[in-house]
Amino acid sequence: MMTEERKPIERPKRHAGLRHVALFSNHFEESLAFYTELLGMNIEWQPDPDNVYLCSGNDNLALHRAQESASVAGQRLDHIGFILDDMDDVDQWFEFFQANGVKTQSQPRTHRDGARSFYCLDPDGVTVQMIYHPPISKN
Repeated sequence: MMTEERKPIERPKRHAGLRHVALFSNHFEESLAFYTELLGMNIEWQPDPDNVYLCSGNDNLALHRAQESASVAGQRLDHIGFILDDMDDVDQWFEFFQANGVKTQSQPRTHRDGARSFYCLDPDGVTVQMIYHPPISKN
């Protein structure tokens, strides 16, 4: 059996980055409050009571109320990250989250590559990283 030869094609122009994440939420209202009230994201669109699309200006986070029949087996999400513009912002966010009862998983630390970050949990237990990362942070 002969295999069909594939003609190589040129890669399309560079994409604009990973700027959309969609999460199933078992604690929908609490998660909505976490991302809007604590992280300051804006509601871009809420087509119905079970779905909301949030934005902070250059990204999009969709929260979908988890249904009991929805299967999320096979999902392998480790964490999502929010980029901070300045290294000092990391510690300020850490203190803010602690003052607001957000469960943190680590203390702020500076990494070998010059990044600085910490991890916390949203109300559904999704790990959220707050990170200053020199190649993509503004400063």
